[in-house]
Amino acid sequence: MPNELDTATTKSPRSGPERDALSLIGGYSDMRLVEAPPEMSFRRMVQLAWRTWPYMRPMLIHIVVVLVFIFSGSIAGLVGFFVGVDLMHNKVLLGEGLQPIQATVLFVDDEYVTTDPQKLGKIRRGKAKGAGGKKTGGATRAAAKGEDKAATAVEPELTQDQRRTVRNRLLMWTVAGGVFGGLLGAVFGYYSMWVWQCVNQNLRVAMIERAESLSLKYHDNSRVGDAIFRVYQDSAMIVNLIQSAIIAPLMAVYALLGGIGIVAAFDPWFALMVVLVAIPVGWTIVKSTPRIRRRALVNRVANSRLTSRIQEAFTAVKVVKANRAEARIFKQFDEDSREALSAAYFLRLDMVLVTLVVAVLGASLVIVGEFLMVSWVIEQRETFLGALVAGIIGFVIWNLGAVEIARGRLGGVAGRARGLLVIWMRMQDLFLALERAFFLLDLEPDVTDPPDPVPFPAPIDTVAWRSVRFGYEAGKQVLAGIDLSASAGTVTAIVGGTGAGKSTLMSLLLRLYDPDQGTVSINGVDIKDMAVSDLRAHVGIALQKNVLFAATVANNIAFGTPKANRAAIETAAKVACAEDFILEMANGYDTELGERGGKLSSGQRQRLSIARAVVRDTPVLVLDEPTASLDARTEQRVLANLAEWGRDRVIFLITHRLSTIRNADRIALVEDGRIVEYGTHDQLIADADGRYRAFVDAETVGSGTG
Repeated sequence: MPNELDTATTKSPRSGPERDALSLIGGYSDMRLVEAPPEMSFRRMVQLAWRTWPYMRPMLIHIVVVLVFIFSGSIAGLVGFFVGVDLMHNKVLLGEGLQPIQATVLFVDDEYVTTDPQKLGKIRRGKAKGAGGKKTGGATRAAAKGEDKAATAVEPELTQDQRRTVRNRLLMWTVAGGVFGGLLGAVFGYYSMWVWQCVNQNLRVAMIERAESLSLKYHDNSRVGDAIFRVYQDSAMIVNLIQSAIIAPLMAVYALLGGIGIVAAFDPWFALMVVLVAIPVGWTIVKSTPRIRRRALVNRVANSRLTSRIQEAFTAVKVVKANRAEARIFKQFDEDSREALSAAYFLRLDMVLVTLVVAVLGASLVIVGEFLMVSWVIEQRETFLGALVAGIIGFVIWNLGAVEIARGRLGGVAGRARGLLVIWMRMQDLFLALERAFFLLDLEPDVTDPPDPVPFPAPIDTVAWRSVRFGYEAGKQVLAGIDLSASAGTVTAIVGGTGAGKSTLMSLLLRLYDPDQGTVSINGVDIKDMAVSDLRAHVGIALQKNVLFAATVANNIAFGTPKANRAAIETAAKVACAEDFILEMANGYDTELGERGGKLSSGQRQRLSIARAVVRDTPVLVLDEPTASLDARTEQRVLANLAEWGRDRVIFLITHRLSTIRNADRIALVEDGRIVEYGTHDQLIADADGRYRAFVDAETVGSGTG
């Protein structure tokens, strides 16, 4: 399943001039977009639903409260509806006497109560006698008609004043119920939304934690926008799981079965009609589900790609403007946006078409049912089980109230069936989204903690690589047998051409990756035997890409060291030679920086990045091109400060700048994944035929110095 979710395509074969304008049906009939739907059996749905339990469990009590409220409210609403319809149609309009419980609820006297709850049954029997007289001739038929008319011409039991009283009391209850229900519904809506969002938060945080724990191998081969869409959009389906795949189906099935039971109580023929209509409805659902499932998958993948496109466009905005590539970016976005629009539109179009078929079948059921009801009212036919509830509501024979209730329930059955279909189609999208969310959670990190991690060695003595081999892809080695050692109190420069493996060497020290062969050790202890968090807590790094955040200067320096006090932050800024320009800002260390530190120059951002690494006060410090954006004078000041600060630390410099290299205690020249020369600058430069000498000469010529 994960493979299908990741490799499914949304690209329509219609592209270029044929897709210049948005089309309502263009590409809809292309079956390549809907064939081979991913597996999503009912069993798999249950498994996915069960996997959400750990994220719901913290909110279990609140979920139970919500469910109890929903089901109790539905029962109360159903009872209130029945009683209200009976009161309005049979009591207020027809003048029938109240049932005892109705009189109690309306606070009226016993004179409003019917004297004979079974009276309407007697009317039916009187009519039957009249009908039987038709066999005895004209006189008898006339007599029977007279009896029939006499039997049916029953005077209302309630006076006009009593009917007005019942109407007014009913309106008072309706208004009071509406006000109370509105207030309670508002509170419940807020409460239930809080419950669902807390559940979503639990899953979303778990996904972020897992994404952050994955090694860089995963992130190097995945688009950021896809992870964003999974975390932000796919994870939200856990809320819809509760509402649309648990509560809504249960409520719909409950209402559907209840509606069938009610119409069957009026007459069993209705139940048979429902069963007959259910057969073509079921066939439609079975045939349409694979297509809907595929449409849902295509829709999610298309929107994931669109999110990635948006993320990439904004991240590279400076590069785009500098290269006048706005038109190209717009074209790419337009294509992805069209694909996402088409995918979403075709999914909903299929859902509408299927729903329309079921709606027509349901409407046919209601039309036939209404014809039968009206016929039975004219015949004054007795309801099937009406006498059983005669003490509560007066539906012993088919009358106006009975028609309203039965028609409403029959229409409700058709509506609930249509609603269940919509729920089922949405569930296809819902569970595909959960599959995508759990795909991220199911990924196992390549870099993991050992069962019994050893503490980070202290004090620091040596950092060493022994016979280290590593490649990002199988068969393509970046490091091909590295042997290197650095001692405390030294600065080791790692130099070499682009792609030689310098940054990869330092990535292994941080366990951003693990070597394919060999070991990286600290004080002779393999770093694989340490907890990842413990190792990274003791290794500071200033990256070549100076990533800053829209926060204060102090918060940017203290990023990753939240407990750092102001004194430590200021000390780190001094080491990085950043204090001067910080104090010139409007609010000093409390000045808010723009998005990604856009208010600062490249050199200022680089110095803040160095300060961020220094403030962590780690025994190992890695500086990746730390002075690339600094002028020569500032560079020398920063390097001198770092040498003083790092007297008892191990410092690594990844750099091309000769001025930085000369000040290092040791220099390791990396070529083709191997350290080809190692020593001090003077030792290495003395070899006229040496590789380092050639590297320096090339850098000198390239920089225009000499």
